[in-house]
Amino acid sequence: MNAPQRLGLYAGGLAALFAVTFAVAGAVVPQASVDAWSASAEAGAGPDAMEMGGTEAGADAAGHGQDETADDGGAPDAHGGANAGPTAVRGLALEQDGLLLSPVTAPDEAGERGMLSFSVTDADGAAVTAFETEHDKELHLVVVRSDGERFRHVHPTMSADGVWSIPWTWAEAGTYRVLTDFVPAASGENVTLGRAVEVAGPVDPRPAAAVSTSDTTGGYTATLTGDLRTSGESTLTATVTRDGEPVTGLEPYLGAYGHLVALRDGDLAYLHVHPEGGEPEPGGRSGPDVTFLTQAPTPGRYLLYLDFKVDGDVHTARFVVDTEGRG
Repeated sequence: MNAPQRLGLYAGGLAALFAVTFAVAGAVVPQASVDAWSASAEAGAGPDAMEMGGTEAGADAAGHGQDETADDGGAPDAHGGANAGPTAVRGLALEQDGLLLSPVTAPDEAGERGMLSFSVTDADGAAVTAFETEHDKELHLVVVRSDGERFRHVHPTMSADGVWSIPWTWAEAGTYRVLTDFVPAASGENVTLGRAVEVAGPVDPRPAAAVSTSDTTGGYTATLTGDLRTSGESTLTATVTRDGEPVTGLEPYLGAYGHLVALRDGDLAYLHVHPEGGEPEPGGRSGPDVTFLTQAPTPGRYLLYLDFKVDGDVHTARFVVDTEGRG
């Protein structure tokens, strides 16, 4: 075979190879994804903006080691905003809707007393100081270790310059998720931002090993009934008893007779949970049942924390539930 013939066959082979390569690429990477990447690149978005589903620190989220995200879905919020509907994944990002959670300042080691503080800044880097009241507070702070232990739901105070702070002591070492839930006055839309904080010291992880729908705290027993579903709204009812008798003296707390926080096991994604019924009258009493509405974004295991108030004291019960039909 002479040289021109060999060159012709070589060129033909390359053309066939390129044709197969483009066909495979078209099958593996949909055109919609290509268009989205191109648009993101033209807008100047870095690679981190395209990362999906993660946490800030590799030791968080039960050691999955995924990166922080700036957008966790685009479902409409119950308050009308993007990235926070009943099935959206929230609380995994330190940025949402142009708002950024600053680095968290807190004691470095377990047992050390100090202050936990942070601020929320806007796209220009200025601290946000105007918030709407939701569930009786301008900002809800949820702190929990990556294994679901050491849950705390508290309410820091904000200084005039927009710094939120609260006295703080870590009971145990480990990686903690710091979640802030609030409604900025500028948009009126719910925002949930999160960061991971490392606390030095020996760690004794205690991940949820089994489903648990009953918990006793402060002499009161709370029992959860209902199925947590990924399709359609789920109705969950918490029943509070003491010594086997129904508790009918539940007091209003955070705009309801109970407050339920739901986190996805593994990455501590934050679910929006609504209490059923209207806001209690001041001085009202209820019980033993408190009903909530929510929806799980994905199948799997979830950690639920119920805050309820009796005789002026707030108690927290913990539940572990799997979604209906979990594989």
